[in-house]
Amino acid sequence: MSTDSQNYLLPAGLADGLPPDAAFEAAMVERLMAVFAAWGYERVKPPLIEFEDSLLSGPGAAMSAHTFRLMDPVSQRMMGLRADITPQVARIAASRLKNSPRPLRLSYAGQVLRVRGEQMRPERQLGQAGIELVGAPSAEADAEAVLLAVDALRQAGVPHLAVDLNLPTLTPSILAAHGVKEQTLLIGALDRKDVAAVRKLSGDSATLLEGLLRAVGPAKQALAKLNALDLPAPAAAQRQRLNEVVDLILSAAPDLPLTIDPTDHRGFEYHTGITFSLLGRRISGEFGRGGRYINQAGEEATGFTLYLNTVLAALPVPAASRRIFLPRGTTPQQAAALRADGWVTIQDLGLAAVDAAAEAKRLGCQHLWNGRAVQAL
Repeated sequence: MSTDSQNYLLPAGLADGLPPDAAFEAAMVERLMAVFAAWGYERVKPPLIEFEDSLLSGPGAAMSAHTFRLMDPVSQRMMGLRADITPQVARIAASRLKNSPRPLRLSYAGQVLRVRGEQMRPERQLGQAGIELVGAPSAEADAEAVLLAVDALRQAGVPHLAVDLNLPTLTPSILAAHGVKEQTLLIGALDRKDVAAVRKLSGDSATLLEGLLRAVGPAKQALAKLNALDLPAPAAAQRQRLNEVVDLILSAAPDLPLTIDPTDHRGFEYHTGITFSLLGRRISGEFGRGGRYINQAGEEATGFTLYLNTVLAALPVPAASRRIFLPRGTTPQQAAALRADGWVTIQDLGLAAVDAAAEAKRLGCQHLWNGRAVQAL
């Protein structure tokens, strides 16, 4: 015979959202969405499940290994449960909103589910909120995505925010120019900052790649080292874009801690230009990440996704609500007036003992309505 604890056991990586955390998360999402809207981003709501061939098209292909699949009993076609919302918004822009004026600014918030968690983020169900800026290939668009992410997180109350800019297309461009066909091991060594492995694998491009590894750190110093390197033409063009974006970001937010790592590729598999990670002091994992990509219609796009679990972990515990217990005999007009004044009202439903104060404390109320005024407990 199974026990209650066995009956109520949840799968690994899944958890219930309980009071007051669930309400705090919902309020934070609406705060983020309000910032997105103030920047001109309109909200869309993709479905939880799509047919596999559309869900995993374009940028969604990178999420194939993370996606739960199931058979649609109606059409007998395979469906996928979304593991990331960005590919869905990219599809909406490429299909339902293909005739809308560009640049197209879209925002979203919702839950995603993944086959397995990661070492730094073991949860399999994740809350996401973010934006996509479609049809804007300029450096100004790259800078807007970064600046909006910073504004949203700061307005949410996230302290000590920093941004790390990456250029995951730079190394492949350099290796292609040097005739390196097998790039996987070398890119992995660069990700690990393994200088010995880079020297062993890179051949005549070793000096240049070691220069990339040194061009990591605060933006101005890293750019000075990166600009000193003799890069092939395609890589030099990408470097120039990075210079433009850094200037735009620091001009708008000179107090923002901004770093550069031109060798980081992890998690940016489908990106085609400048990418970025949002980081915090003493916080495990990232607040979010974003960058440039190509959508299903071949349009240039950029955007970011915020990870709500990480954002919530960085915020102070919300203040307890002002709860007041309303004994029997409290009129609806009195209760409505208290709610209008910001109180959370807990009505006696005929179950209270004679001692209303004791019942109020049992139900987590700090105050009691005595029929004429608020009484502190």
